[in-house]
Amino acid sequence: METISTSQSNEPMVLLGSDPAFLEALEHVSRLAQLDRPALVIGERGTGKELFAERLHFLSPRWEGPFTKVNCAALSETLLESELFGHEAGAFTGARTRRRGRFERADGGTLFLDEIATASARLQEQILRVIEYGEFERVGGEQTLKVDVRIVGATNVDLPDLAAKGDFRADLLDRLAFDVITLPPLRARPSDIMDLSDAFGVRMAKTLGHPLFPGFTQECRKVLLAHAWPGNVRELRNVIERSVYRAGPTEQPIAEVAIDPFDSPWRLGRGVVEKPAISPPAAFARSVADFETDLLRRALRASGGSQTEAAQRLDLSYHQLRRLLKKYQII
Repeated sequence: METISTSQSNEPMVLLGSDPAFLEALEHVSRLAQLDRPALVIGERGTGKELFAERLHFLSPRWEGPFTKVNCAALSETLLESELFGHEAGAFTGARTRRRGRFERADGGTLFLDEIATASARLQEQILRVIEYGEFERVGGEQTLKVDVRIVGATNVDLPDLAAKGDFRADLLDRLAFDVITLPPLRARPSDIMDLSDAFGVRMAKTLGHPLFPGFTQECRKVLLAHAWPGNVRELRNVIERSVYRAGPTEQPIAEVAIDPFDSPWRLGRGVVEKPAISPPAAFARSVADFETDLLRRALRASGGSQTEAAQRLDLSYHQLRRLLKKYQII
């Protein structure tokens, strides 16, 4: 249990962890930051690629310059070209004034190109030119502009594989990959899961104005540690914040982890259970209850009391099992 103040929390996400795999990635960034070279940050979704890119910038000699970022997957080719290189007035319909692009605004600092694997071949060629010569033209312009920008790219796909298939320029990959920081997924750093959970829990309780964050029960901790976390730290944060909000203000450890927000007996696509026109006889209802109770008790005995494993044996979600255990007063 951790007591907290009642003030609202709008703190930014921070890099947190002590697992050796995570600390090795941090050390890698610290060493690479000192060299003024392009770099790649590779990792699954939700592993914190942008946070590592920021660390790379702010530990570098460019730390006083701008840290500018662009999500290449969020824009069409035309819009991305204008966003990166800017445009002159009249370059296209709606371009009423000259606009500086991200390369110009990042001059003297770092430009973070998220999801760089989605950039078109033509844009890849233009990015390569900036890396090679530090120059480009605005869309619709003829003047060649010079900039001093460090480029850090990020992606969650295998760029060498894309290059081998011809879907990513091999020469651009060669220049970007002066060094590559590959981030460990959360499942590879299990010792960090509860530390991150507690940190997110404290922050969410503070945001909600709760007087304290009571922590989680041992059973919930087992669920958190057993989950594969395909969405990594981002998914973990959502799960913890959702669980704290659903639990409400309490001094008792939180006893239910809301991993799947779609989990419901009425989830769409699972068929329609029609309500019977006539209530079943009491004997039938009792027989069903006895049968379900027996199944639950046998699954718990076979699982050594682990509710997580019992749910798996019965092909139920953890929350469905918890509802049945409460229904039949087994816990």
